[in-house]
Amino acid sequence: MAKTTVAVLFGGRSSEHAISCVTAGGIMDVVDRDAYEIVPIGITKGGAFTLQPDDPARWAIHDRHLPEVLDNGTRVAFPTSPATRDLVVSHADGTVTTVPDVDVVFPILHGPFGEDGTIQGLLEIAGLPYVGDGVLASALAMDKHVAKAVLEHAGLRVAPWTTVLRRQWAADPVDVAESVAAHGWPVFVKPARAGSSMGVSRVDDPSQLGAAMDLAFEHDSKVIVEPRVVGREVEVAVLEGRDGVPRTSLPGEIVVAEDGFYDFDSKYLGGDEALLCPAPLTDAETDEIRSIGARAFEAVGGAGLARVDCFLTDDGFVVNEVNTMPGFTPLSMYPRCWAATGVSYGELVTELIELGRTAVR
Repeated sequence: MAKTTVAVLFGGRSSEHAISCVTAGGIMDVVDRDAYEIVPIGITKGGAFTLQPDDPARWAIHDRHLPEVLDNGTRVAFPTSPATRDLVVSHADGTVTTVPDVDVVFPILHGPFGEDGTIQGLLEIAGLPYVGDGVLASALAMDKHVAKAVLEHAGLRVAPWTTVLRRQWAADPVDVAESVAAHGWPVFVKPARAGSSMGVSRVDDPSQLGAAMDLAFEHDSKVIVEPRVVGREVEVAVLEGRDGVPRTSLPGEIVVAEDGFYDFDSKYLGGDEALLCPAPLTDAETDEIRSIGARAFEAVGGAGLARVDCFLTDDGFVVNEVNTMPGFTPLSMYPRCWAATGVSYGELVTELIELGRTAVR
């Protein structure tokens, strides 16, 4: 039986480049080689599409050193017509080869130029099947302001927030600071369209706000400010159902050090956090968050996969955000939640590939 050809897209132009590489390495490591032929396409930080080594170890974190897609002189061109699924590879020595008949693309890209609907649009135009959410769901969930509005409209409870544009902050930081202060302290300042906790700061008093806003604006021209929600951080993984009904995992819980938060170092470089999968919840709480996860997935028009992040407060769950391409390294919450539910990392990769290969957009 012929193998299914899977083009794995990773790296990219966003600040989450390295984590995308780590995720790609994890997938390469567990994918069923008897069933799938992997074509690793690494996107450099400058945006060049390159053919890269099919070597999981090359894309792992070593001694806190994060991997990066380096420009090796190759260039990968996508089809110019849906009539073909061939990829054309130009090599540094001037030769040109073809990767024929790609069956599905697995875009393991986080943040702008990947998770936000842009790469999904490119793949739609090229006529290539792909894993994960479509253009609208990807763009919608990537923008925390828009996602909150949609989730709230769907009847889901979300944390209050203030949205600040770069031009508003530049024109009148005092007025913005007054609006933010209405939330009380502490607050969390986040780029509206980024992930992996990039550019996120906890602000405990007004004197810290300026630096936090400047950091967030390094990643995005739109920032959201949220008050601290006192509660447990509980997440649920969602997987598209073959019958159209979303499947949900047992929930997981993030436990961080007192007065801390789950930042980039905690997620990927080791910190004081603990990931509890499954989360220690009552049966009723478990059922409720799984229902919330499915409802949030459908509210944004999800396909393939998503992770829904919530806070469990004294008066119930509050949805924090929906991630349409969640962290997918072997140690990330999404695969760990599914592992606790009985689906291994390798089985999860296979299911996502098959969902993408047969998806009707």
